[in-house]
Amino acid sequence: MRFFITASALALGACAAGPNYVAPTPRAAATAPFVTTTPQAASTAPAVEGDWWRLYNDPVLDRLVADALKANTDIRVAVAHLERARASLREVQADRTPQVNVGGSAQYGRLPASQRAPGADRENWVVDAGLNVAYEVDLFGRVSRNVEAARGDVGAAEADTNAVRVAVAAETTRAYADAVSSAERLDVARRIVALLDQSVALMRKREQAGLQTPLDTARIQTLRDQRQADIPPLQAQRQSALFRLATLTGRAPQELPAEVAERTTTLKLDEPIPVGDGAALLARRPDVRAAERRLAAATARIGVATADLYPRITLGGSVGSTGTGFGNVFGANPLTWLLGPLLNWSVNQAPARARIAEAEADSKAALATFDGTLLQALEETETALTVYARALERRTALQAASNAAGVAARITRARQREGQVDSLELLDAERTLADTQANLAAADAAISRAQIDLFRALGGGWQKS
Repeated sequence: MRFFITASALALGACAAGPNYVAPTPRAAATAPFVTTTPQAASTAPAVEGDWWRLYNDPVLDRLVADALKANTDIRVAVAHLERARASLREVQADRTPQVNVGGSAQYGRLPASQRAPGADRENWVVDAGLNVAYEVDLFGRVSRNVEAARGDVGAAEADTNAVRVAVAAETTRAYADAVSSAERLDVARRIVALLDQSVALMRKREQAGLQTPLDTARIQTLRDQRQADIPPLQAQRQSALFRLATLTGRAPQELPAEVAERTTTLKLDEPIPVGDGAALLARRPDVRAAERRLAAATARIGVATADLYPRITLGGSVGSTGTGFGNVFGANPLTWLLGPLLNWSVNQAPARARIAEAEADSKAALATFDGTLLQALEETETALTVYARALERRTALQAASNAAGVAARITRARQREGQVDSLELLDAERTLADTQANLAAADAAISRAQIDLFRALGGGWQKS
């Protein structure tokens, strides 16, 4: 009892070596509102929630993301790494408690006649049993700094796991968006081919009536065949997106539910994306959190290395007995016991100072990594905002061009039937309409991808399960 009271008193009076960690404060510009603004991204609205994909109001997408978060192999790897970090924390925390070891041995042997005690057998069992207790007095904080570093590792592993979950949710949403946008673009391409089929049929009738030459018909047929050639690559893109979606959700390609392929319209949002500001972004991004926790762990390891400059004191005790035969171990034979402190102090401190320098260099690298991660988070978000804003502007212009091209094509067809324009003007009008409609469908797909990139850059505000 006195042993443990003394150890506790010494531990309470201990002071941890090395610097105390203070979280770095981002510069004011990093927490300000974003440079890029667009009406479709509201900085004054609450920050985006963890389940941001629900803003698309698609139950199929919701189920796919839920499946991916449960079965994705990358998430399973990240969770395993987190479990390992937590196990390592428990291991170093065990150093705060007394270490108890129980040992024993039994040997059967024959003594020389000269060594045999009077009346004793020359052949017998020799049994030894003992109990050892050791407790390190953490006077200089080696153990506490080790625990602090392990807690930083756990925090970094938790943030890494959340980062993987954010990435998987974004990639699943992107794969689904690519599949449905490819389906919409396929529909547009087929409508264009059907429209050109009508023009080809009309040109052949006029050719048979002697109103057009075979060359005019061949030109329209060429345009029609070129648009038909756009369909197979779109089919391949759609299938590739579905296969990728199966992998993300932990399925084989043939196991993907049939309902996934039913939607043929691009994902759209009915409300602005709530982006918040720089301060909200940095508090939400899991990679920033992971970098900050690794910096905390690296700072704590400076203290672990610094503690090696000082004596390491261990309080210990042991009790045991040795006897001939199993019945005499704790019976007739007396117990032996030892109690006292053990001091271990290296006279040559050059290795310890080298380890301190290594730990300080690791801390500097961790701080630089944190600063770089913070800047990268801002860069990715600003870039995603810019791409999204410009994609919206491009879509608006393409919509106006498509409307104008549709009007021009209808007028040209009517005038061509009346013989007021030649086939070249009709060909040009049809080609312009086909291009604008295909570009408009591609613009919708680009907007969908830009939205998902923005959600991913914002970090998703991951909610722990």
